[in-house]
Amino acid sequence: MDETSLVLNTLAQGLRPIADGIVWFESLTSGQRHDVLSRLAMFCTQAGATSEDATEAIRRAGIRPTHTPAVLLPRGRMEVQLAKIANLPEDERLKSFRLLVALLGVSDARRRARLCSDGCGHAWHHLGHRQSPASA
Repeated sequence: MDETSLVLNTLAQGLRPIADGIVWFESLTSGQRHDVLSRLAMFCTQAGATSEDATEAIRRAGIRPTHTPAVLLPRGRMEVQLAKIANLPEDERLKSFRLLVALLGVSDARRRARLCSDGCGHAWHHLGHRQSPASA
């Protein structure tokens, strides 16, 4: 697992405070932030995120339901909506980051409980309290 994946998964699992993730995300270049959002969208799709997860993800993200990423999330096919969120303009990227980290947390927790409760080979489900610097 590469460093970016590790950071994103520790944030989604609550093993690292979102405040640390925000500092890390804001330290990235515009292109890197777009890449992170695209990766988060892919992770959410792989975790089986659904429109039903949107309400909880919005609540966890601490953004308003009227913010653009929150409005987009529950409308239409999830993969399409996630791509739209990942491609929002720069001024929407921090809200998008917060929302997609929360969505990954919600959807992956459900996937873990349903499909991985007896063990699995997903490296990100075995992070425990392993921490690495958010600045990497």
